[in-house]
Amino acid sequence: MNSKEIIHKFGIKIDEEPTSIYPFSPVYKVKKDDQDVIIKKTQTPLKAAQNLMCFLKTLKEHEINIVTPLTEPIEINESIYVMYPFIDGNKYTAKDEEIYQSGKLLGRIHSVSSQINEFYLPTYDVFDFTEQEVLRDMQSIRQNIQKTNRTFSVDGMEQKLLEAVKNQATIKDLKLPLVATPYDYKANNIVYTPKPFLIDPDNATWLPRIFDLALVLLLFHNELDTAPDCIFTPKQWKLFLEGYKKYTTITDLEKEVWDAVLQHIFLDEVMWLMAEYEEDWLDHNQYNLYRSLVDILFNSADYKI
Repeated sequence: MNSKEIIHKFGIKIDEEPTSIYPFSPVYKVKKDDQDVIIKKTQTPLKAAQNLMCFLKTLKEHEINIVTPLTEPIEINESIYVMYPFIDGNKYTAKDEEIYQSGKLLGRIHSVSSQINEFYLPTYDVFDFTEQEVLRDMQSIRQNIQKTNRTFSVDGMEQKLLEAVKNQATIKDLKLPLVATPYDYKANNIVYTPKPFLIDPDNATWLPRIFDLALVLLLFHNELDTAPDCIFTPKQWKLFLEGYKKYTTITDLEKEVWDAVLQHIFLDEVMWLMAEYEEDWLDHNQYNLYRSLVDILFNSADYKI
């Protein structure tokens, strides 16, 4: 089924094939009556998508700025699509107020979570990395560096990630506070109206809440041309946490295991990113981001929680 037919399933008639506004998956911005809307893929199967929509509507009932569906999700060729309103706003530019308010928004999302997975969101269970996977991806990363004429060494990174493989069973067994959260809390998924408004919640997951914080620290600035070409500075990270802690209190256990969790999320979310896309290494901003990501594996003292 082509994209025009997918749009038709939502009662919207268009004459020409729409172009996705996102390069990595189908995300279509179209008009429904006088309203701009977004039609995109969401979680599968249909029951999972319906559970997600209930989660989003509950957050909205708590007056949290998060996009919610305009209709029920629709199954099309074994994929599930949803229609959201298009939220007009400004891109993130790393202003202090944007960072502080973004921390507050995530803190609010975590603070209203039940202590049980009441919406039956997918449960984070990625604790099965092998040393062979690390060695394979590290080989790809070295090849990317060589092919794009980059110069920095990642030998120390390999050792850190092999340590993370050994630690993952311990991390899995930790009794960390769990939350229902969008788990893709990055600047490219937020618009500022002027307060932050989360526009891409479709990766929502049930997981330890500091996993969410670790992802923020590592990849908040990824894939956004108006964001800095590095992770947060220590000052910016403290500002984000200042907003976050307005609503959520971090436990002593979370503070104690933070560095190990940070390495685990690097293993899960960053390693493949650096290995998969050779063309990203040609992009100067992305290359600089990768350098700062590798640095934090060895210099995280200024990035505590």
